[in-house]
Amino acid sequence: MDLIALTRTLVDIPSMTGSEAAISRFLAEFLAGAGYKVRTQDIENERRNVLAVDEERPELIFCTHMDTVGPFFPFSEDKEFVYGRGACDAKGIIAAMITAADDLRAEDYHSLGLLFLVGEETHSDGAKVADAISPGPRYLIMGEPTENVLATSHKGILTVKVRARGRRAHSCYPELGESAVDKLLDILASIRALDFGQDPDLGRATLNIGFLSGGSAPNVIADSAEAVVSLRLVGSPENALKLIRGALREGAELEVLSQSPPQRLFTLPGFRTAVMPYGTDIPHLKRYGTPLLIGPGSVHDAHHEREKVAKASLREAVELYKNLGRRLAAES
Repeated sequence: MDLIALTRTLVDIPSMTGSEAAISRFLAEFLAGAGYKVRTQDIENERRNVLAVDEERPELIFCTHMDTVGPFFPFSEDKEFVYGRGACDAKGIIAAMITAADDLRAEDYHSLGLLFLVGEETHSDGAKVADAISPGPRYLIMGEPTENVLATSHKGILTVKVRARGRRAHSCYPELGESAVDKLLDILASIRALDFGQDPDLGRATLNIGFLSGGSAPNVIADSAEAVVSLRLVGSPENALKLIRGALREGAELEVLSQSPPQRLFTLPGFRTAVMPYGTDIPHLKRYGTPLLIGPGSVHDAHHEREKVAKASLREAVELYKNLGRRLAAES
């Protein structure tokens, strides 16, 4: 299957986070058919990480994630681009990695493998347990949309759920109740006013309130409300958590959904480099060697209602992955 055909096949398998069973099954069978030794790792509900190696202890692992944000929309293409959910983030990357690995195998380089993970778009479910199946490589090439530029660093992540509790009452007598929604809005305003810092390389930390809900009816004072807040960090998650906890009010609760620190990454001379403003699964993959981060497409086209990646960018990524594989083999 050529690069674009494989991208089409992958994009047309819906795999929003939590529903990766079909794509993990396809990849396991596809890679086994290509002669890899394949191992899967159960996460839940038939969601599985997929590890495929040519040797038992490869020097290099190519890695990215199988899951996507929603909603799903199928593959399409024109002369310049391929479109579809995951085309950019990260199914085109999966196709480029498989193509590059197969080309390197044809050059008689077999000390490599492929690791495809579930759950990256939410809480890195797959990455958090993937160390248990690590074959002990020296290098990990992580794929995310970097416009085919090697990342020198990327931001950390902190995602928390804030819950507020109140007391129900009829809305015409608000003094008899206590609005959890009002309480939560005040807390969120305080969190938004916090300074989570900046870094000379990574820039300023950013915050997004990605989910907000509460109450049961417009004529009832809400007795519960919650929000999910996600930060792209330039400092430690612990410091950010301390600030957020200081913004809570009585009757509020905090649940940490995911956290990882910023990363300073390995690069090689001769490749373009840049700082990436997002987080990846890299911090959770401690047993996969020295990490590098590079992939086709732009993050501006990810999580988009018209997600796309240029065909030329996918083809360039194949060559970059092959060149990196050769260079890292020479470094070993």
